[in-house]
Amino acid sequence: MFTKSNEKISLLRYWTSRYLITLCIGLIVVAIVSALWIRHTTLEHRLNLTKLMAQELADQMVYISEGRPIPREKIPGLITNRGKFMDIKSDPSIYVVDNFGTVLATNRASSRMFLQFPQQILGYEKDIQKLKLQDERTFYVVKAPIKSDYALLGWVFIIETEGNLTRVDQEYRQLAIMIISLAILGWAAIYFLSRRLATPIKDVAKAAKQVQEGDYNIHLPEDIKEQEVYELVHSFKEMSNRLQKLEALRTELLAGVTHELKTPVTSISGLLQALNDEVVTGEEAKEFLSLSLVETAKMKKLVEDLLTFNTFAANAVPVTKEKCHINRLISELTHQWELVQEDQTIELSVSLLDISIEIDVDPIRLQQIITNLLNNAKHAIEGHGKINVQLSETVDQILIDIKDTGSGIPAEEQDLIFERFFRGEEKKYKVRGLGLGLPFSKMIAQSLGGDLILLASSPAGTTFRIILPKNEY
Repeated sequence: MFTKSNEKISLLRYWTSRYLITLCIGLIVVAIVSALWIRHTTLEHRLNLTKLMAQELADQMVYISEGRPIPREKIPGLITNRGKFMDIKSDPSIYVVDNFGTVLATNRASSRMFLQFPQQILGYEKDIQKLKLQDERTFYVVKAPIKSDYALLGWVFIIETEGNLTRVDQEYRQLAIMIISLAILGWAAIYFLSRRLATPIKDVAKAAKQVQEGDYNIHLPEDIKEQEVYELVHSFKEMSNRLQKLEALRTELLAGVTHELKTPVTSISGLLQALNDEVVTGEEAKEFLSLSLVETAKMKKLVEDLLTFNTFAANAVPVTKEKCHINRLISELTHQWELVQEDQTIELSVSLLDISIEIDVDPIRLQQIITNLLNNAKHAIEGHGKINVQLSETVDQILIDIKDTGSGIPAEEQDLIFERFFRGEEKKYKVRGLGLGLPFSKMIAQSLGGDLILLASSPAGTTFRIILPKNEY
């Protein structure tokens, strides 16, 4: 049994070979059509010349005979070497006959001439007649009448084979040279164009293998004029740079997560060791035990956040939608968040829609997003500040903007804030956590049919936007 070969061929060879095959097929078709056209036009041209030559001979016969029947002995040597006038190598058969078909003169040898011209040819009405003999040879017979004062004196017949009339060796040689030249030029053009396209693709494939091996220091050409190839190379470079950043981020985040888990473990271990060694007793021992419980709760919260995020990332976020008036829901969620805040230095304001709209949403999931964004806004504000929650709408969406007057997110970190485990340089030293809040919130928003985006951020403050779909009626 035959098996399909898995051998791969280079892009340059693949394109060049197939383009060359296509070019050759096209040129062969052109050559065949051109050859047929040359043959047809040559045949028509030579038949017209033959017709003119036959008429010329007939006119000369009238002049010589002075309008009387042509005696055989008065036929001059005008019917020899006539092939050169038709631009053919052979000498066509020429017959001068009277009205009854008696051959008066011919340029053929006596052994090859007609003694009496065939009535089939003599009585044919048209000037040009095509005959096919038993040996499959095809002849053309051209005749011209010898007339004087409308009296028919005889006929001039010129007979030649189709092969001689259509033989154009010079034109065929020129056509062959032209086709071969076009094939060579076409192949060269195809080769160099394919090479120009294949080279950057080969470079990208080589760079991809380099990235696969963990080396992100790739070098790809910049001076590419083809838009699609440039976009491919540019996109791959951007992807490589992003992978390099994410790899560095992953290493850093692994260390950060380890540190976040190690800190409470170390505290718990130290506190319990002090209790075990009876370094502290009485009320102080109870305080150490209370601190251990607090650190245990923190570590439990970190582990739960990590497990919850991994579960949701694998199976999507489960949501249970219900109809809610958006103005009332946002007012309740922001009020609940404000009640549990011990620090009263943050001023929270809410701007609702002029007319409340009822939408399908999961209020618990929406509360998770808003609570996380409000907590982030609070952490970004140092001292007194303001947080504004503003509702607006478009034709098919509800927009919830949460704006703070904090220090903003650095420009180089704005593309990474939705990456899991990412924590900004300033935040990681102020707020403990795993960096899952924003990725988790974005995942919830997308599960609700909307999205969470960073609208704007500067040293004057940051604005996040929650996008929710309106009901479809």
